Amino acid sequence: MIRLHHAHQTRSMRSLWLLYELDIPFEIAIQPFDKSLRRPEYLAINPAGRVPALEIDGTTMFETGAITEYLCEQYPDKGLGRLPGDPERREWLVWVHFSETISQHTATLTQQHVMLYEDHMRSPIVTKLEAKRLEKCYAALEAHLSTPGHTYLLKSRFSAADISVGQAIYMSRHFALTDAFPVLTAWYDTLTERPAFKAALPGPQDTGLYDRDFYPVLA
Repeated sequence: MIRLHHAHQTRSMRSLWLLYELDIPFEIAIQPFDKSLRRPEYLAINPAGRVPALEIDGTTMFETGAITEYLCEQYPDKGLGRLPGDPERREWLVWVHFSETISQHTATLTQQHVMLYEDHMRSPIVTKLEAKRLEKCYAALEAHLSTPGHTYLLKSRFSAADISVGQAIYMSRHFALTDAFPVLTAWYDTLTERPAFKAALPGPQDTGLYDRDFYPVLA
């Protein structure tokens, strides 16, 4: 049995998308993104009080990078991972974990725009700096995807690296648009047409983390 503890529009979407791409049986336990993640019952599953948490094979995992690596190793026939010895292994690992670089900047912006309710708590300087740092990440991806043979992050084919970074971009685009990066935007548009990506999105009746598509830099 596989059960994913998931909150809409959080990092756990990365694991949810991967599970849909793997096309394996699993259950979803929807968690509200609030203080209830600190209740003892949930802390017994993820001691950090965060999502995702993955119950699998009688154990519990957390951290999206670890979950991605483990699931891809458990289901190598799906072709989404790159096992030790594969010539693309190092590059695959780099991009799988680069998603967290993007997500850290997005997390700071989410705090500034969404979690801090009082205007005096928010910092226009922080929002400007973090949005620019996201654009630096976009530039790195633009350069990589512009090299010959890179329809996806790896030359060979679509992989969990695209899932990890693609989900990070889904989140980051709430704060920094990709319009100035046409190759990155085209790659992202291709990913968002995948049925598994669409399945991982919150439904019309679901409450997500964001109440708008884009949050401009604070003035």
